[in-house]
Amino acid sequence: MAASTEALPDASGPWEGGWHRFAQRLPSPNHGPRPAPGNPVDLIVLHSISLPPGEFGGTAVQQLFTNRLDPQAHPYYQNLRGLQVSAHFFITRSGQPQQFVDCDRRAWHAGQSSYRGRGQCNDDSIGIELEGLEGLRFEPAQYRTLVMLCRDIALRYPIAHIAGHQHIAPGRKQDPGPGFDWAQLQRALGWPRHCFPKD
Repeated sequence: MAASTEALPDASGPWEGGWHRFAQRLPSPNHGPRPAPGNPVDLIVLHSISLPPGEFGGTAVQQLFTNRLDPQAHPYYQNLRGLQVSAHFFITRSGQPQQFVDCDRRAWHAGQSSYRGRGQCNDDSIGIELEGLEGLRFEPAQYRTLVMLCRDIALRYPIAHIAGHQHIAPGRKQDPGPGFDWAQLQRALGWPRHCFPKD
């Protein structure tokens, strides 16, 4: 994992600025600047999402993150009318990575949150959404892509922690949920246990 407190210069690796070379780019308007230097981008936050809930393979998540979701297309979407959210990455069930926000920018994925003694986790984290539903298992292809992304993110940013939305907003959020295999992710990454949530 990187040791500096700022984004590292580009090399001939997986990055073009804050964009991952191997992720499909679907730019979202929902982002802002990182706060003034001081807090390093040292946290990866994992989420799960599917729209409508439990239905996979459509384009509604991508539409949500780019403010193009039609609230009339499904009754559930009425709850999302006017919502402006984003994540840096989305990993489909087949393992395809898509990127919505430059990782040097602040995506709107965490909401009210606190972790490792700091609040407002959007300020200094990178958000990765997995196509899925709380309580369901995730696909092997998603874990493979997630491991690749985490390793590449740690080449550019001083990642010291990885947590779920449920850990940074307990009681408010429950994703990615009990279907996510944290032990498998730790084994695959080979990162120290203290980088991961305690529960």
